Amino acid sequence: MTMEKTTGYHSVSWSEPIIYQLGGEGRRGFRAPQTEEEIKGSVGDVLSQLPEKMRRRNPPNLPELSEPEVVRHFIRLSQETYGVDSGIHIHGTCTMKYSPKMNDAIARSPKLADTHPLQDAETVQGTLAIMYQLRKWLCELSGMDEFSLQPRGGAHAVFTNARIIRAYHNLKGQSEQRNEIITTVLSHPCNGGSPAAAGFKVITLYPDEETGYPEIEALKAAVSKRTAGLMVTDPYDTGVFDSNIDEYIKIIHEAGGLVAIDQANANSILTKLRIGDLGADLCHFNLHKSFSTPHASTGPGSAAIGVKQELTKFLPVPIVQFDGKKYYLDYDRPNTIGKVGEFYGVVPNMLRAYAWILSMGAEGLREASEVAVINNNYLIKKLLEVRGVTLPWYKAHPLRLQEARFSLQKMKEETGVGVEDVNHRIVDYGLQDMETSHEPWIIPEPLTPEPPETVTKEDLDRIAQVMHDISREAYSDPELVKTAPHNAIISKIDKSPASDPTKWAMTWRAYIKKNRSERQ
Repeated sequence: MTMEKTTGYHSVSWSEPIIYQLGGEGRRGFRAPQTEEEIKGSVGDVLSQLPEKMRRRNPPNLPELSEPEVVRHFIRLSQETYGVDSGIHIHGTCTMKYSPKMNDAIARSPKLADTHPLQDAETVQGTLAIMYQLRKWLCELSGMDEFSLQPRGGAHAVFTNARIIRAYHNLKGQSEQRNEIITTVLSHPCNGGSPAAAGFKVITLYPDEETGYPEIEALKAAVSKRTAGLMVTDPYDTGVFDSNIDEYIKIIHEAGGLVAIDQANANSILTKLRIGDLGADLCHFNLHKSFSTPHASTGPGSAAIGVKQELTKFLPVPIVQFDGKKYYLDYDRPNTIGKVGEFYGVVPNMLRAYAWILSMGAEGLREASEVAVINNNYLIKKLLEVRGVTLPWYKAHPLRLQEARFSLQKMKEETGVGVEDVNHRIVDYGLQDMETSHEPWIIPEPLTPEPPETVTKEDLDRIAQVMHDISREAYSDPELVKTAPHNAIISKIDKSPASDPTKWAMTWRAYIKKNRSERQ
């Protein structure tokens, strides 16, 4: 019996060269028309208006292909790619819910796609209206008083909030004294990395062995007159909501600090809990997670930061405002931290999120959260029946929110097959591999599936069956799993060249230059 008949999947495989190795001199798919003489006379020589240092000495070294060659090349590459529309995709900590095609179509509309971010505000009133209303909805969902849509992703949002915390203490004349941010190791790493990049010293708290979150006494011991704030994720990627959060907030506020909550995992609590009502000062949502906008290939992300009224004066500029007649961009904010990105932010994803919220309504958002939690707990029950799979802190938290972080340590000890081997084998069954864990691995051999509300019961049963099959393989034929994948476009690869700077380059031009120098 062939491998694909056993697993039910085999990827398309093409021996496709890179595009620079295709085509030939003189081939073309499109030739731009010559500029009309009347336009030439009116505009003049455009190239001569460019500064000398900005003009190319030679034409760019671009591949020359006919249109059919270009189409064929990218179709083949797409066939070799497993994407979110190819099959089951529950990569944890990402909330890979289905992104409606209608929303994609709206975002591609010329009414948005053909506008320019430097257009006068009078000419983009519709776009500004959407941004304005989206901010209001996010305020309603979070309990915050104002939002900025400028950050491009979660880490960028946390960095922006760290800068706001610094600006707040600077205005009070305490920025030099308050130079420490407290976080937890189970929070997303950006909750430590981003404030570190903003110049803070970071103190990390570890979870209690029984509860899965830090002890209150540990936080009290970390707090001092140097504390600028607390920046944590809640709910955690373990699917546990830290029920001590209101006590954490009280402790930090009494010490004079601010609290920023990473709400990237908010899909399980939409309309159920507003972090602002618990006393948090700042938060952020990832539109590319809870609000259905696509991740693409690590982008285009779009995060939105929310703050309480006292901190609104520090938000990045511009802020979209409405004077009763028209929308405008407000730059007149003396205490702003300035811009944290060019233009308005990732507007197409704002539009997608706006369309998704509008189509769902309050009842739909509530149902989405409920179904996501039901899906996750159903999958937990099914996966805990798989040999070699355990769930840390199960006694304290048998029910979880958006996801759960399992451990395959028992399987590893008994068979030698670890989580990375299992993830490679999952691909052979036509499923996307699953998240392991952010570094460091607090849970040994971690596996983190996240089944959002758009995953069906049949999908969940399929995932559980695949895990049962792989577990049986691990205990009966571990080498089969260790040498996976067998049905993918590429087999198991050697990752060591990725750590050798002599083997790679950041651009094609740099790669050619490096190879040329090596040959000489």
